Amino acid sequence: MSQTTPGPREGGEPEGVESASTDEGRRRRAVVAILLGIAATVVGLDLLTKTLAVANLDPMRPVHIIGDVVTLRLVRNSGAAFSMASGYTWILTIVALCVVVGIVRYSGRLRSPWWILGLGLVLGGAMGNLADRIFRSPGPLRGHVVDFVSVGWWPVFNVADSAVVCGAILLVALSLFGFEYDGSRTGWAARHDPDEPAPDGAHDSGGPGRRVGDADA
Repeated sequence: MSQTTPGPREGGEPEGVESASTDEGRRRRAVVAILLGIAATVVGLDLLTKTLAVANLDPMRPVHIIGDVVTLRLVRNSGAAFSMASGYTWILTIVALCVVVGIVRYSGRLRSPWWILGLGLVLGGAMGNLADRIFRSPGPLRGHVVDFVSVGWWPVFNVADSAVVCGAILLVALSLFGFEYDGSRTGWAARHDPDEPAPDGAHDSGGPGRRVGDADA
């Protein structure tokens, strides 16, 4: 009696290939969901704090938290993060839109949870300030961003600015130390990976307790 071997489904791919493709699709959707969840949390906190700042802060009367070092000071910013590039609001809006689209489009390739966190922070910060540029006065694509936290000599900023900077610092650190977005490791990270096998020659084959260079008995 002859035995048949499983083959491709009619009009489709082999069962194993189809299962792997389904698992990859689920993984990509999970990554996008986590990324958007982080971004949504940042946007929610940013919107809440900006609403409270606009409702309770007087631009002419800053609130002193720690003397003159840390204050709450309401500022309408037409520039980029930390009040830079004022007067280029519409250009910055287009740049922010491109950043958002780019992160969402390529997020399915991510496998490192730290990269997901970093890009989620950057995405949330970009979306938070983008919402100001679209919906706040003086008009769409020209709206001024609400900033309200002042620390020492540092320009006034908001929650979205902080998220962008923290996310960017995390991504730069991951890249410098060799933690790649796809979960692989290179450079410093690869050399200090406890799961990596020891290089050839690291252990002497002469048996336990024997050191390289010992004379034969």
